Amino acid sequence: MSRFAEPPTSEDPQNSRTGPLSWDDIRAQMPVTERWAYFDHAAVAPLPEAARAAIETWAAEAARDGDTVWPRWAERIETVRSRFARLLGAGSDEIALVPNTTTGIHVVAEGFPWAEGDRVIFPADEFPSNAYPWLNLRSRGVVAEAIERPAEGWTTDALIDACDARTRMIAVSWIGFASGWRIDVASLVEAAHARRIAVFLDAIQGLGVFPLDLASVPVDFLAADGHKWMLGPEGAGVLFVARRHLDRLRPLIAGWHSVEEAHDFDHLHWKPKRSAQRYEGGSQNMVGFAGLDASVRLLEQAGWSCGSDRLAQRVLHLVSEARERLNSLGTDMPPEPPTQHASGILPFELPGKDPHAVRRHCLERGVVLSVRGGRLRISPHVYNNADDLDRLVDALRSAAASC
Repeated sequence: MSRFAEPPTSEDPQNSRTGPLSWDDIRAQMPVTERWAYFDHAAVAPLPEAARAAIETWAAEAARDGDTVWPRWAERIETVRSRFARLLGAGSDEIALVPNTTTGIHVVAEGFPWAEGDRVIFPADEFPSNAYPWLNLRSRGVVAEAIERPAEGWTTDALIDACDARTRMIAVSWIGFASGWRIDVASLVEAAHARRIAVFLDAIQGLGVFPLDLASVPVDFLAADGHKWMLGPEGAGVLFVARRHLDRLRPLIAGWHSVEEAHDFDHLHWKPKRSAQRYEGGSQNMVGFAGLDASVRLLEQAGWSCGSDRLAQRVLHLVSEARERLNSLGTDMPPEPPTQHASGILPFELPGKDPHAVRRHCLERGVVLSVRGGRLRISPHVYNNADDLDRLVDALRSAAASC
C-alpha cells in the first residue's frame, strides 16, 4: 500500500473541493521527494503517484482483459483531448495527441504548403528538436535559417527584424531550454501576423506551469511532450493546429485513425477527419496518455488553466528564492530577467568548477539538476519547498569546497 496520498478522482476540478490543491497536496503525490531534492523538471520530470497508479491500472487491464476494455481506453483519449482543449483555450477539434514534440514539429514542417524559396527562421540556441525538422526542409528548396541570439534576448523586435518578404514562419520555443528566457508570445504573434507570417511555438518548457489562452493569443501551431512540467511519462504529448490551418496542413502520416470512417476496416474511405485527429495516423500510446491524463488532472486541480498564473507564480517564487540563496555561494548567473521573460529555469556556474563534476557531486547527495549550455541548471516545480532548497545549497557548498 502506497504511503502517498490517494490520487484525486473527480473529473471536474471545480467540483472536487472548495479550492485548488495546496503545494503540500501536490508534494504528497510525489514519491520522488522521499529520496531526492529534485530540480530537473526541464529535463524529465518524476511521475506523481496518480500517474503511476493510472499506468499500473492500464497494465493490469491489458494483461487481464486484452482489447475488451479498449473502448474505455479510447474514451479516456477523448477525455485527454478535451482536457487539453480546456487548458489551452482551444477547440477539441484543434488538438492532436502525438508521441512527442518532435513528431508535432514534423507534422507542421512537412505538412505546411511551402513553395521553393520560402523562408522559415528559428533561434540558433533552440533545442535540436526545434531546429532539425526545419533544416530538413532545405532539401525541398525551403530556406531554413538559424538566427543568432541578440544581447538583449529574444524580444519580439529581434525575431521580427530577422524576417524578410520571403519569411512564412517563425519557429521558436516559449522558454529557452538553456537560458530560461520566456518570450512574449502575444506580442510576437501580433507582430508576425501583421506581416502574414505564421508562428510555431515549441511549448514543452512552459505547459504545465504557465498559462496560455489560445483563444486570445492566436498561435498558429504548438507542440509539447508531457514529460517535463506536465509531470507525465515520455511518449505522450500534444499538438495544436489552429482551425484555420486544418485544410492547409497536409497530413504527414495517414493511417486508419486519420479518416472519418476510422472503424470501417473493410472498405477504404479517403476522407480525412475534419479535425486535428487527421494528423494522428494510427494507434495511440494508450498507457502513456493514461499517465499523462492523471498528471495533468492533478495540475489542473492545483490551479493550472489558460486563465490562471497560480502555478507560474509559485515556480517563479521558488526560482527567485533559489537565485538569492545561490548568490550567497558566489555563483555566476545571468542577470535576473524582467518578470515577463522569467521562467522556471535558472542557469548558473560555480566559478572554477567543472559543472559535470558538480552535478555528480550533487547526485551523490540526493540533489538532481542538469548541465546545459556549459552551465548548471535547476528547474523547480510547485511541490519543491524550503527543505529542497536547503539540500541544494548544502550540496553546492560542499561541491565548491571539494570538486
